Formats: sequence, C-alpha cells, structure tokens
Amino acid sequence: MLDVRRLRLLRELKIRGTLAEVAAALQYSPSSVSQQLALLEKEVGVELLRKTGRRVQLTPQAEVLVAHTAHLLETLEQAEADLAASLTTVSGTVRIAVFQSAALALMPDALTRLAATYPEVRIEMTQREPETALHETWARDFDLVIAEQYPGHAAPRYPELDRVRLTSDAIRLAVPPPAEGRAEVGSLADTAEMPWVMEPRGAASRHWAEQACRSAGFEPDVRFETADLQAQIRLIESGNAVALMPDLVWTGRGTTAQLLDLPGKPRRTVFTSVRRSGAQRPAILAAREILASTAASIAAAQEIDTGADASGAPTATPTTPATATAAATATATAAAEAAGGGESV
Repeated sequence: MLDVRRLRLLRELKIRGTLAEVAAALQYSPSSVSQQLALLEKEVGVELLRKTGRRVQLTPQAEVLVAHTAHLLETLEQAEADLAASLTTVSGTVRIAVFQSAALALMPDALTRLAATYPEVRIEMTQREPETALHETWARDFDLVIAEQYPGHAAPRYPELDRVRLTSDAIRLAVPPPAEGRAEVGSLADTAEMPWVMEPRGAASRHWAEQACRSAGFEPDVRFETADLQAQIRLIESGNAVALMPDLVWTGRGTTAQLLDLPGKPRRTVFTSVRRSGAQRPAILAAREILASTAASIAAAQEIDTGADASGAPTATPTTPATATAAATATATAAAEAAGGGESV
C-alpha cells in the first residue's frame, strides 16, 4: 500500500515547484524530502522525477499519482470533519489568512466573540494578500481565507474551495481635510493633478483604482506605494495624498479626511473560502458564524453612522457548529448555501 505522507510530498512538489519550497512549507529538510520521494519511487516501481538543470520535473506517472492524491486528501479531510462533528464539543485549530482592512476591522471583535462562545477553538491568523491567500488555502497552508473582490474584477477560483459572501462595503474617494490654500475637491476628476497613494502593483485594489482614474479622464500621479492602509490614511489626513478607500478601513475610528461618493457608488465584496472537504468541521463553522455576526454588526453601525446603504451586505448567518453536528453528512455546498450566498460572489 502506498504511503499517503509520501504521496502528499509529491503533490506538494507539483504545487510549489522545488524540493526546498516543499521542505520549508512542511518543516522538513530538503534531504529528507528527497529521501522520502526516492522511497515512493521504489514503492511504485516507476520513475517519478527527472532532473532538468537544478530542478526536478514530474513524470506523467507522477502526475497520475498527484491527481489521485488530491482526492485522497479531500477524503481524509472529510473524514476528520465528520469525526469532529460527531463530538459534543467544538474544538480544534483554524488557520486563517486575512487581508489588512479585514484584519483591522473584523478580527479583533471576532476573536473576542469566538473566545467567549467557543473557548476550545484556537485561531491562528496570518496577514496575506487575497490572491496569495486563496492559493495557499487551496494548497492547505490555511483552513480559511477572508478575501476581497472589487467591482468588475474576479478573484482567483479553485474548484476545491467554496466561496461564501461575508459582507460588502462602499469604496469612496478619500481626500485631505479642507485647509486654506488647498483646492476643493468635489469629484474624482478634481484629483487629476494631486498626488496619490496606492497599494503596490499587482494588488486588485491598485488595478481597480487606476482604472477608475482612467475612466475619469486622467492617469493618477502615484507618488506613494504602500500595502499598509494605516500609512495611507496618515498620508491622506496630513494633506499629502488622496486615495480610493473601502469603508471597512474606518471601522472603530474617526477621520479628518473627506469621504466622497464615486459615480455608481461601487462596492467591494468580502468573502470567505474554505476547502469543501473541510467546510463542515465544527471549528470552521464556528469561525464563519462569528465572522458573519461581526460583519453584520459593522455593516449596521456604518449604516447608522454614515448613512451608507448597507443593502449589499448579507443578512443570513452561517450554519452553526451545533447544526453541523446534527447533520454531519450534509454536503459542503449545502453548508455554503446555508451560510448566505454560496457561490454568489
């Protein structure tokens, strides 16, 4: 019988490309990874890897094993989820990847609520850009990702991942507070000669912001690049830059910046994704339940404080762990639909 751990190493090599990256991801030494793959070759009796310069390439036979390994890992994860759902307590670790504005706006309150409601659930959080985090969740580095999608832009999709809408927020033009000698800004076109701050190239928010400026008739003068939204806010409030900012960044804080609506009042969508095979694990359902309630509270507060139309935010909440325990054989797709959006993102 083939060793599942060695099969997983082969799949990791397919995903990550080099023995060194596989070793780093799984906390092995490169020599240990190489030895285990050599043993796998002996087990199957065919060549699995060929050297191409300094790298190794999977043979067609290795590709066959990788495809079957993906199904094996999904089955094992489903078995673990079903086993956890059969217990009377909700426990376990959930590794979450989250982008910065969601980390600032959602996670502090969500972590407090989780600790109070599900004290035996351990959350490990890492900040990642959404595109990277979705791939890493598919690769099993994380259990749950909080990601974003800008209007007219599609976030990467992986067949093994579900997608549940969490909330949405308005995107507005943020300009410095009024000051003597500073030109008054009433629209996006008025910022054509002003300095801009944006996230680095490659980020969905950067591409969307550039397209919005071009649609308004100008190329933005991007003088400042930073993925740190707190730094962006300081540049705006100090009168040094303008930016397009989603409403979540203002959660829990005031600002001296002026926030102006854009034509069409565009909204960003925030969603969660997990592997379908583990979607019913009670600890994951607990995390999704609390995240949904936290997001709903923020959306309601923003509607009261700013008059923003929060109708784009979901009103349903995910299936609770208790429900999952009672219905451990339900499919991950059904769980996603119960969560209030399924594949609607």
